[in-house]
Amino acid sequence: MLGLLLPQRCLLCGEAGAQLCPSCRRALPALTPPLCARCGAPTTWPVARCRECGGRRLAFVTARAAVAYDDDVRRIVAGWKEHGLRRLAEAAASTIAERLPRPEADVLTFVPPDRGRRLLRGYHPAEQLARALARLWSLPCEPLLRRSGPSRRQQGLPLAERRRNVAGAFAALAAVDGRAILVDDVYTTGSTVHAAAAALAVPVDVVTFARAVRSLGLGPA
Repeated sequence: MLGLLLPQRCLLCGEAGAQLCPSCRRALPALTPPLCARCGAPTTWPVARCRECGGRRLAFVTARAAVAYDDDVRRIVAGWKEHGLRRLAEAAASTIAERLPRPEADVLTFVPPDRGRRLLRGYHPAEQLARALARLWSLPCEPLLRRSGPSRRQQGLPLAERRRNVAGAFAALAAVDGRAILVDDVYTTGSTVHAAAAALAVPVDVVTFARAVRSLGLGPA
C-alpha cells in the first residue's frame, strides 16, 4: 500500500521501481585487480602492501570493497545513512555478494554505532548491511563489539586525527572463536575498522560496500 501511495524511484536515474535500479547498480564503479593484497587499494601491479598501508600497524588481515566511492556512490550512501532509504542496504549487500568472494570465516559482525547517531536515525546502516550480507553468504551475524566511549565523527578529520579519534573506541562484547568478517559501509582510511578489529583480537577480514580511492597507481611502499 505504501508503495502505491509513495512509489519508489531509483536514487540515481529516477526510474520507478527500486531505490537503486538494476541498471544503475550494475554500473557502479568496480574495484578491479590489481589491488593491494592487504588493504585493497588499487595499484599499478600486485603488491603485498602499498603506499597507503605500508608502514602502518593494521589489526585486520585483509580489506576489500565492492565499489569505488565516487559521486554516485556518495549519493547512495548519503541516501541510505542520512535520508532513511533503508532498502539501499539490500542493494549494497547484493553488490558485495556479486563482486567479492566470501572470506573464509566463522561469523560476521559490524562496526557498532555511535549511540546518539543511532537514536537520531532509528537504525544502524552497518548492521543493516551486515545482516543482509550474512543472509546471502549463509553466515551467522552477531553483535560482537560495543563502543567503549564517545568519539567525534570521522568525516572531515585528517588521517592522523582519525587514528587518534577511534583509538580504544571499541571493546569486545564476548570472546570470539575463530575468524571474523567485519562489515562497515565505507572504508576511508582504515582507522575505524583497524580499531574495531583490534578489539576482536582474532583474525579479521574487513568487507565494505565502498572504498575511498585517493589516487590510482599506488605502488609498493
